[in-house]
Amino acid sequence: MKADRQALFDMLDRLGIAHTTTEHPPAFTVEDARALRGRIPGGHTKNLFLKDKKGRLWLVVAEEDTPVNLKVLHKRIGAARLSFGKPELLEEVLGVRPGSVTPFALINDKDGKVTVVLDERLLAHETLNFHPLENTATTSIAREDFLRFLAETGHEPIITDVT
Repeated sequence: MKADRQALFDMLDRLGIAHTTTEHPPAFTVEDARALRGRIPGGHTKNLFLKDKKGRLWLVVAEEDTPVNLKVLHKRIGAARLSFGKPELLEEVLGVRPGSVTPFALINDKDGKVTVVLDERLLAHETLNFHPLENTATTSIAREDFLRFLAETGHEPIITDVT
């Protein structure tokens, strides 16, 4: 059974990680999110679920305005050619649907199938914002706590320039 939003919040609470959540109508794109979220401070992201030609899975997390160059990125992170993962695979591995992709979904990757790539610019923000497993809200978390969350899920990120 995949973790849901409440299970995520329970995990964050258990770890002593402060978080705040702002409700809003569903946001499927970066443009939607900008219009709906209001003035939530911190770094806002786009999250790309990718699969390489060798079958490895990747989650690229970058600032919402950062152009991600897949033709270059695969070399930088040691992957084969990258393409977007199918929605069925996304749901199977991370337990979320397209439009709700978030690094918080790594709570569901118990087998460590996904390698996380963080754009280095994102880490300049003290507060980071992600969907809490569904695209009807935005959850804010401190950068250090986010890195601790990744460690707790067994995901050591690759930090690089994704452009």
